[in-house]
Amino acid sequence: MIAFVRSLLFHLIFYPGSAIVASGIAIVGFFSPPSIRRGSNIWAAWFVWCARVLLGIRLAVRGRIPNESVIVASKHTSAYETILTLYLFHHPAVVMKAELRNIPIWGRISANHGSIFVARDKAGAALKSMIRQARARSAEGRPVFIFPEGTRVPYGSSPPLKAGLYGIYAGLGVPVVPVAHDAGRLWTKGFVKRPGTVTVCFQPEIPARLPREEMEARVHEAINRDPLTADTLP
Repeated sequence: MIAFVRSLLFHLIFYPGSAIVASGIAIVGFFSPPSIRRGSNIWAAWFVWCARVLLGIRLAVRGRIPNESVIVASKHTSAYETILTLYLFHHPAVVMKAELRNIPIWGRISANHGSIFVARDKAGAALKSMIRQARARSAEGRPVFIFPEGTRVPYGSSPPLKAGLYGIYAGLGVPVVPVAHDAGRLWTKGFVKRPGTVTVCFQPEIPARLPREEMEARVHEAINRDPLTADTLP
């Protein structure tokens, strides 16, 4: 019952507040595009605060957060870690499905922020577009963030990686930083969220230009590790 009430409070407070913040970002960003990055960080901090205070979900980060030109490959089991990308990083370029660009206000903000949109139904053309966008963002010194399993998966599952990770890896020629976390344990798909601590672990870099099978095997194993015991990025 307590968890239900806390989840209800979260929905009543976070989402209306987000609408106000997003509208403000969109207006200010129209006149000052660089302010979109700062506004996005503020919105993500609002989310983390609401999750901590209203839901009792705390955040613990292990390892160094890379803000240089690398590929960050993360496990994806909930909506929680998607918003964390804007909270933990200074200016990430996040790979996401093209449909998200159609969300009113948010889609425009995300596009102006430099997100990398992928039309998953266009296969080869989508991969080429993704690599082209990723190269441009990486050339700016930004980390390129990708969920290599392609979509959200049930907590505890470990499906094979999609081809997009290798496409970016081969196209950029930079290391991969794998990220393991347990957000899906608390941030479930249902209405009620569970209190506790989400642990996010940034692990040692996987070098650039490895054979595809080796790189994918190392990333797959790393993102499915226990974030409490995995080695960390120094």
